[in-house]
Amino acid sequence: MSSEIPLGKETQYPSQYDASLLFPVLRQLKRDELGFGAELPFVGSDIWNGYELSWLNTKGKPQVAIGVFEFAYDSPNIIESKSFKLYLNSFNQSRFEFWQQVSELMTKDLSIAAGKQVVVQLYSLDEFNQQFPIVAVDGESIDELDIKVDNFDYQPELLQLESDVEINEVCHEILTSDLLKSNCLITNQPDWASIIIEYQGRKINREALLKYLISFRTHNEFHEQCVERIFTDLMQKCQPQELTVYARYTRRGGLDINPFRTNVTDKQAQNIRLSRQ
Repeated sequence: MSSEIPLGKETQYPSQYDASLLFPVLRQLKRDELGFGAELPFVGSDIWNGYELSWLNTKGKPQVAIGVFEFAYDSPNIIESKSFKLYLNSFNQSRFEFWQQVSELMTKDLSIAAGKQVVVQLYSLDEFNQQFPIVAVDGESIDELDIKVDNFDYQPELLQLESDVEINEVCHEILTSDLLKSNCLITNQPDWASIIIEYQGRKINREALLKYLISFRTHNEFHEQCVERIFTDLMQKCQPQELTVYARYTRRGGLDINPFRTNVTDKQAQNIRLSRQ
């Protein structure tokens, strides 16, 4: 697969619109590794924000926009991020009369590549800043815990419950961390994220959780796969009744990727924007 992806090679940036640049990757390849069958243990979506988006109007005047692209959690494919960037760049010298034409074309192309309908919204810069201001995330940060870390390899066995809490005591918490880092599955480039973990169930040991999140520091997977792995590990090791895992990754190549997974069926991702985004 890696030999087919245009990564780690000299890149030819297209000058005209080209939908064939999109490179889909089967989600099931990694979901098999996590033991998922036909019934997934979560719902959710992947929200991508595209900050480097431009095309020409019919007079040749550049138009700029910020795009929000939402992919369903159960679409057969994710889109490899560099191919997505190249696809967006292929619009740079292409002419369109109306913004709606661009939006409709992107909706069609991305939905075909993903294998399921993708929601595309294009915003002017002013519209985006008004609708998506930078906010502080809800929840309690665990980053100030005074822990010692000696091993930076992925370690799901670190996760554990608080030992001094009654077995039938149920709590509801929103815990956050800005210390999540993983690496791209193909290029090994660093991916930085803030993560929000909301759960209801027996109390999770916070020191163990922080060490576990830090153990992704040398781990190689796509953003979506990391979030699904974290969701799966928490369910297996801590068995909460309700669980939501939401990672807000920083942008690379003008794109940020924000996977959201939850077993609370009526819960939906909000496209919040954090200080590193």
